Amino acid sequence: MAVIGSLLLLWYLSLAAVSYWALSVLRASAPDPVITLVALVGVGLVGGYLSYRFGTSQLLSRLEAVELPRSHAPAFYRRLDRLEARMDVDTPTIMIARLPVPNAFALGGGRDGVIVLDRSLFQLLSLDGLETLVAHELAHLEGYDAFVQTLAYSVFRTLAGVVFVVVTPVLLPIVGAARALAWLRGDPQSWSQTAFGRLLRLVESGVVVALLLVTLAVRAHSRRREYAADERAVDVTGKPLALARALRTIQRAADPTRGLLSTLYVHTEPEEDALTRLFSTHPSTDDRIERLLERAGERDDRTRIQVE
Repeated sequence: MAVIGSLLLLWYLSLAAVSYWALSVLRASAPDPVITLVALVGVGLVGGYLSYRFGTSQLLSRLEAVELPRSHAPAFYRRLDRLEARMDVDTPTIMIARLPVPNAFALGGGRDGVIVLDRSLFQLLSLDGLETLVAHELAHLEGYDAFVQTLAYSVFRTLAGVVFVVVTPVLLPIVGAARALAWLRGDPQSWSQTAFGRLLRLVESGVVVALLLVTLAVRAHSRRREYAADERAVDVTGKPLALARALRTIQRAADPTRGLLSTLYVHTEPEEDALTRLFSTHPSTDDRIERLLERAGERDDRTRIQVE
């Protein structure tokens, strides 16, 4: 076991030496650090762009989404044309699909956008509700929201990969020492309990914390953009209550416990805890509806009953 432990340590030290030599060669041939950083960000952006484009096509194909002809929904398209004239977007491609729950989402940007609508929305929502929902998605296209988030994730992954490569010559000796010490003790499975193993766990915890912080920042930005899209839809349509009703209808259709007979059931609706809210990409529907009611200036019980 002592021999195996010694050989493991030599193996990891050899890998660390090779990694350090490779990094030295790259550092010697690399341009100015600023240029290198710009190049890495550029690689991340290009990778994110390609991933987004190919991912969008694959998603639409997987959903079996088809384009909605104007002749099938002329009134809807007339309202879409009015929205387009008021917003900084070109006419998006409207596609319909059978989604797991009634919903809508936007892909692309203001010049080549695609809006996917679940087929059931045309039965569930009024024309005003559809108009405000599409205005919300157009606001996402106007701000290139999904595209920006994809690029941000791609750049972060690229930089995280570079950091991992840089610290590899340091991590490998730590792992080798932990495993070698465990073999020398006669208990190979206890390598994570050695001093070197605990140091490695500390480094891993730091990486996890960094990933969590980036994830929280991106999710918080996503929630802000949802509120901003609601505000933009209200600015364009002037119909905050129609959007509130549309959100409530979609919520009820997605969750049977919120249906028309929900008041007859004996149940307790679980509330989202703070951690769930932090990691959510969307604010709660109730919060969005409350903001829309405030925007409408309608706070009386009659309006609340109509919306809820």
